[in-house]
Amino acid sequence: MYQDVMIAGFGGQGVLLTGKLLAYAGMIEGRHVTWFPSYGAEIRGGTANCTVIISQDEIGSPVMQHPGSLLIFNSASFQKFENKVRPGGQLFVNTSLVQDQPTRSDVTYVNVKANDIANELGDIRTANMVMLGAFLAQTNVVSLDSIRTALEKTLPERRRSLIPININALQRGMELVKK
Repeated sequence: MYQDVMIAGFGGQGVLLTGKLLAYAGMIEGRHVTWFPSYGAEIRGGTANCTVIISQDEIGSPVMQHPGSLLIFNSASFQKFENKVRPGGQLFVNTSLVQDQPTRSDVTYVNVKANDIANELGDIRTANMVMLGAFLAQTNVVSLDSIRTALEKTLPERRRSLIPININALQRGMELVKK
């Protein structure tokens, strides 16, 4: 098993947390992982992306040119990274914020109205979990239980009350793909 993914958006959308949770869940399941963040100097509102690799085998480098999957949280990231995903790959697109039309026919697009669902749940900050849930349902790279454990281990004490709504958001994202 080998899964490489890039997660891209702007600072404040939970891009780096999403990648960190995915990497942590891979570690919980006994896999080799890398998490490689990249963000602009502004942090909140600036560009942010990260790459995550989860593998049964040792990983030679955390750097990837053409990920197999791409989670796109905003239009600027769609425009910048759509062509990066390798042929046959998957693009998970937050269509609440991305109005751009797909330009490729050699990849699978998974449309996720992440912000709309997060608003329905009562907390816009869970849009990243909706996106992650869709990715988990499509790839089965790690289990929801491992993500739950990762949330419990990584969120600071003052944020632990948000775990139930984050789990709900993950489940809603998973349901979108399973339909």
